[in-house]
Amino acid sequence: MLQIVPAFGRIGEENAFSVLARAGALAAQGRDIVNLGIGQPDMPTPPHIVEAGIRALRDGHHGYTPAVGIPGLREAVARDILRRHRVEVSPDSVLVVPGGKVTMFMAILMFGEPGAEILYPDPGFPIYRSMIEFTGATPVPVPIREGNGFAFSAAETLALITPRTRLLILNSPANPTGGVTPKAEIDALVAGLAAHPDVAVLSDEIYGTMTYDGEAHTSLLAYPEIRDRLIYLDGASKTYAMTGWRLGWSVWPQPLYDAARKLAVNSHSCVNAATQYAGIAALDGPQDCVAEMMAAFDRRRAIVVSGLNALPGVSCRTPKGAFYAFPNVSGTGWRAKALASALLEEAGVATIGGPDFGVHGEGYIRLSYANSMDNIRRALARMRGFLEERKPG
Repeated sequence: MLQIVPAFGRIGEENAFSVLARAGALAAQGRDIVNLGIGQPDMPTPPHIVEAGIRALRDGHHGYTPAVGIPGLREAVARDILRRHRVEVSPDSVLVVPGGKVTMFMAILMFGEPGAEILYPDPGFPIYRSMIEFTGATPVPVPIREGNGFAFSAAETLALITPRTRLLILNSPANPTGGVTPKAEIDALVAGLAAHPDVAVLSDEIYGTMTYDGEAHTSLLAYPEIRDRLIYLDGASKTYAMTGWRLGWSVWPQPLYDAARKLAVNSHSCVNAATQYAGIAALDGPQDCVAEMMAAFDRRRAIVVSGLNALPGVSCRTPKGAFYAFPNVSGTGWRAKALASALLEEAGVATIGGPDFGVHGEGYIRLSYANSMDNIRRALARMRGFLEERKPG
């Protein structure tokens, strides 16, 4: 019998893709499914970005590129960071990768090993814990609480750091909660990290352009005192509706950059050329497409929040970022995963149970409002009918 190494028994997964597959299977059986499970904009990639990718192929960009990314895209990333965060970074610190998960993978591999501890948000993106456990490190959840507006607490986070802590993972605006951590809280965290100079920080800012109600996103790049240990994660998937293009980028402190480059060489060689040229067009081109998408999400957000708060046993805080709602469903009497499963199988509405995002996710489900207004309204109507007629168990 073939035996793989035990580490592979510790790998988890992102259940949104399992729900997506099940929703697809039900649809193939003729069921009408409204999918609010997957975190993917329903808008197409803007035409000028698509044309840039096509033009790159027609111009003969069919070969390997540098493992760290083509110079033009790394320069465009640096310009974008300067424009959005008013922070200068060198293009030589930028690494282009095939999606944001690769940056997580690299950072956690660098710092995770048996005996080490890695802090991560909970509820949070499930790949954080999955990869931490794969490395043999101990995952330490940082509670993300509804009572704190789904922002992380600097005091609570700092209190979890021990001499074995190697890496702290942060995410704001956040998946799955839509929470945005205020600048004052980030200021306090950075100040407290001065006492822990050996702890690296991975800041997942993939939703950094997605805030509402005048809420400002504060990038960890804006704190020079931690730049020598900060790994910044971003990409094109959410901002430019480019999930299938698989284009991400990261900024690394110089002591870690070459290690990240070697991981790229050993794992994926490089990001495909046409996608990188499309990325230049996305970052350097007109940004009105982003504003239009965010305006649409904002309108949908209002419908989702009001609709969820009208459901029996459900309450929902207004998310300040990303495109997710994380309603509290504890008043329905259902366990969260059981409710998510029943909504899909019986009501034809795909959502994700909160425990798929961590132990602190019980009592919640996640809905993505990156779907059409009509589909959102249909989903809410089905959820109301289900909750009014169907008892737990």
